[in-house]
Amino acid sequence: MDPIAEFNMVGLSYDGQIDVLKDVNLVIRNGDFRFLTGPSGAGKTSLLKMIYLAHKPTSGSLSLFGQNVADMPRTDQPAIRRRIGVVFQEFRLLDHLTAFENVALPMRVAGVNQLDYRQDVTELLTWVGLGRKMDALPATLSGGEKQRVALARALVSKPDLILADEPTGNVDPIMGERIMRLLVELNRLGTAVIVATHDLALVRRMKKNILRLKDGNLTLHGPLKDAAPAASAADTTAATPAPEASISDEKSDEATAEPARRSS
Repeated sequence: MDPIAEFNMVGLSYDGQIDVLKDVNLVIRNGDFRFLTGPSGAGKTSLLKMIYLAHKPTSGSLSLFGQNVADMPRTDQPAIRRRIGVVFQEFRLLDHLTAFENVALPMRVAGVNQLDYRQDVTELLTWVGLGRKMDALPATLSGGEKQRVALARALVSKPDLILADEPTGNVDPIMGERIMRLLVELNRLGTAVIVATHDLALVRRMKKNILRLKDGNLTLHGPLKDAAPAASAADTTAATPAPEASISDEKSDEATAEPARRSS
């Protein structure tokens, strides 16, 4: 089976001058869970954007699901993106849509009949603990609830990979732990997960392998214990930032369902 993503000496620069990523070699496979760490401006969001086809390499090669990005027709990109779910730090919910409608939106955009996705949306909202708030508008939800709606939306197309860019950054610590447990459970069910984060305390608690970026270089791919103490501390401090934008609570009812998986 082809890897989900394969970077071979990948570089990315803006305006041909600022090197954001440098000679990155990386393979993401089915079932992987990786924390992506590094100081602000290290290239974390840019790497996630490359996987989501928002950027193309300026050097080296990147393959997604066995297809070289450089040779990929634009008509093939929507199908690739549907295999990748994205969770944003700032939620990006539509205020005029209910929780159910926000989660269902990717299916509506793809032209899927409501009869074919209603059960999936219902099960996902139940799984994230919002089965009783399907008709709620975002303005009535807490930050943690909004993030769980965003997670359910990312899962509705049954992706092979979830990219989560600082998913706990705008929620309280307790809700952050709950969101991380959902991501770990999702990974246990077979979905690959990459979480970009500055929270090294969270990374230590989760005991997952990390990808560490510094100045655009991938300096570590392995356990956090292999990182030098000074390097670990630097992940929580700001570096001189490259032009890197974001990749584009109370307890509710308990989750009882598991998210549906993509048919193989």
